[in-house]
Amino acid sequence: MFLIRILIYVWRVWFYIAIAIAIILLYPLIFVTSISTTHYRTFFKLSRVWAWIVLIMSGFWPKVKRLQIPEKKGVYIICPNHTSMVDIMMTLAIFPNCFVFIGKKELASFPLFGYFYRRTNLLVDRKSLKSRKEVFVKAAQKIDEGIGLCIYPEGGVPGEDVLLGNFKSGAFRLAVEKQIPIVPVTFPDNKRHLPYDFSKGSPGILRAVVHEFIYPNAHTMEEEQRLKTICYETLKNELETTTESIVKI
Repeated sequence: MFLIRILIYVWRVWFYIAIAIAIILLYPLIFVTSISTTHYRTFFKLSRVWAWIVLIMSGFWPKVKRLQIPEKKGVYIICPNHTSMVDIMMTLAIFPNCFVFIGKKELASFPLFGYFYRRTNLLVDRKSLKSRKEVFVKAAQKIDEGIGLCIYPEGGVPGEDVLLGNFKSGAFRLAVEKQIPIVPVTFPDNKRHLPYDFSKGSPGILRAVVHEFIYPNAHTMEEEQRLKTICYETLKNELETTTESIVKI
């Protein structure tokens, strides 16, 4: 048991080393393309390469079930459940459509990773109403530029015993305002394989389910709530089904 615990700690440290190695390997290219927003589409492609390098070096392999396939040049708001640091790599790996993350400002404190995350994505101080309003405006501008968004609608990582946290309204308000689809995504394995508890985790297959898209039909607050409810129930039902299957095994 003690040896297994030591191996888990070593592997967890290796995960962060893999993040650094992948950045160093791509550093000249990602540095140049992160200088200006005009190069973001190229930076995004490099980010996907970075994500695959981290996943493979860490012993992870994505297994994706797509119930609907995005159009090549489509603009979407991607809404996955949030459980793990590896959610970022998984989202990049499985979606070729260009998007930016809306994430908490604390991620900017990570060495190397935080520098590029801060320069190329939209970071929000969730405790500040001013920050939330500013990010909403910037996110709308990104959509106008033909760049999608990835928003984890729980607004953070819920407790380990929480299957799916309550959703914030931002993603669904943007979808209604800009009349673009929500793409619900379920990550059923990320919490189990790479939880925030440093003493747990293991390499393995990481499943993802890209659900059928949810399209806004009106410009009303009721429509925001409808989108949020459908997205929440879609992810919750998938997670409950997956959890039951794991328990049975």
